[in-house]
Amino acid sequence: MRQFLLIATLSCTGCTHLAQDDWTGKDKAQHFLSSAFFSAAGNAYGEHQNWSNRHSDSFGLMFALSLGAAKELYDSREGGTGWSWKDFSWDIAGAAAGYALWSLDR
Repeated sequence: MRQFLLIATLSCTGCTHLAQDDWTGKDKAQHFLSSAFFSAAGNAYGEHQNWSNRHSDSFGLMFALSLGAAKELYDSREGGTGWSWKDFSWDIAGAAAGYALWSLDR
C-alpha cells in the first residue's frame, strides 16, 4: 500500500492541472460505486484463482485503487478535467466498502 501511495504521489507531480470540484455530486457516487464493484470483483477473481484470502483481498483493493488512479491520471492530461483528490478519496472509500462487503459475504 505504501508503494502505491508513493507512486500515486510521484505520478501526480506531472499533472497538468488539478480539478476544482466539490466533495459531493453525481460523479462522486460513481467513483464510490465503481471502486466498490472493482474491489469486490478483484476479490472474486482471487478466490477463483484459489489465492489465499489475504492475497485476494490485497488484489481487490489494489485493482480498484489502480483503476481510480489511472482515471485521475487520464483526467489530469491537458484538456482533461484535472486530477481530483476528492474523486480519488471517494475511490478509496468505495474500495474499502467493496472489500468490507465482500468479506461479510464469506
